[in-house]
Amino acid sequence: MSALARISNDIDEDDRLSEADFQRISALIGREVGIKLPPTKRLMVEGRLRRRMRVLGMTSFSAYGAHLFRQGGLEAELPYLINAVTTNKTDFFREPEHFDLMEKLMVPKLLEARRNERMPLLKVWSAASSTGAEPYTAAMVLADIAAQRRDFRFVLLGTDISTDVLDQGRRAVYPAEQIAPVPPAKQSRYLMFARRTGPRPEVRIVPELRRLVRFQRLNLMDGTYPFDRDVDIILLRNVLIYFEKSDQEAVINRLVGHLRPGGYLLLGHSESMIGTSVTMRQVAPAVFQKAGA
Repeated sequence: MSALARISNDIDEDDRLSEADFQRISALIGREVGIKLPPTKRLMVEGRLRRRMRVLGMTSFSAYGAHLFRQGGLEAELPYLINAVTTNKTDFFREPEHFDLMEKLMVPKLLEARRNERMPLLKVWSAASSTGAEPYTAAMVLADIAAQRRDFRFVLLGTDISTDVLDQGRRAVYPAEQIAPVPPAKQSRYLMFARRTGPRPEVRIVPELRRLVRFQRLNLMDGTYPFDRDVDIILLRNVLIYFEKSDQEAVINRLVGHLRPGGYLLLGHSESMIGTSVTMRQVAPAVFQKAGA
C-alpha cells in the first residue's frame, strides 16, 4: 500500500470540522475574497478540505484547524484554502444570449464609435474566468467577427482568485463533453481533437486563440485592479451572488472605472437586479453600457 493510500485510509470520513474552526474559515474567506460561506455550505467545505488534508498528510480536521489558526500555517496555506472552497462552475456559451448580443450589438457599436481609428484594438475582460470557458467563448465569437470584417483586432484577459483554474485556462485543455454547447462550425475552427481518444477524451483550444487570451490572478476584493482603463467589454457573470451587497456595489464600481466610455458590463442573468445600482444604461437583461458613447 502506498503512503498516500495509507493516509487516505487513516482519514475518518465521520470526522467533522468544529463549529469554531468553520466560523473562522467562513469569516476568513468572507474577509479575504468576499464570498459568503453560510452554515449550509459546511458539508461542501468539509468535503473539499478532506482532499486538501490528504495532500498535507493530515488525518483530522482538528489537526488542520490547529495548523491554520494555532500553529502559524495560515499565511502559506491561504492560497490553497481559497482554491479549495471557491466554486468554479463554468461552461462554454453559458447564457448564450450575451454572446449573440456581443456579435450583433456590442462589437458593431464599439467599432462604429471608433470608426476613425485604423484597426482598433478591442479589449475584453472576463473578471471571473474560472477555467477559461468564458474568455475562450468570447474569443471564438470575436474571431468569427474579425474574419468577416477584417477591420479590428482583439485581446482578452481572464482573471480569477483561484490559481488552480487559471492554470487550467492557460493549458486550455477540456473534457470533450464540456464543449457540447460550442456550435459545430466553431468546434471545427477553434478546437483540436486528439487523434486517438482514451476513456476520457479531451480537446484543446487552437494556438491562434490561446495567444490572444492572457490569464492573471486577481482578488476582486482588492481596492484597485492593475489593468487598463479602456476595456471595451467586461464580463462579471454569476459571481456577485456570493458577495455581500456592499461588496457587490464596490466591485462593480471598480470595474466600471476600467471601461472606456460606451463600454459594456455583463452580469449573470440571476444578478440583473444587482446592476440596477450602477449608473449605467441597461441595454438588455444583465447588460449595461457606460455613458459617453
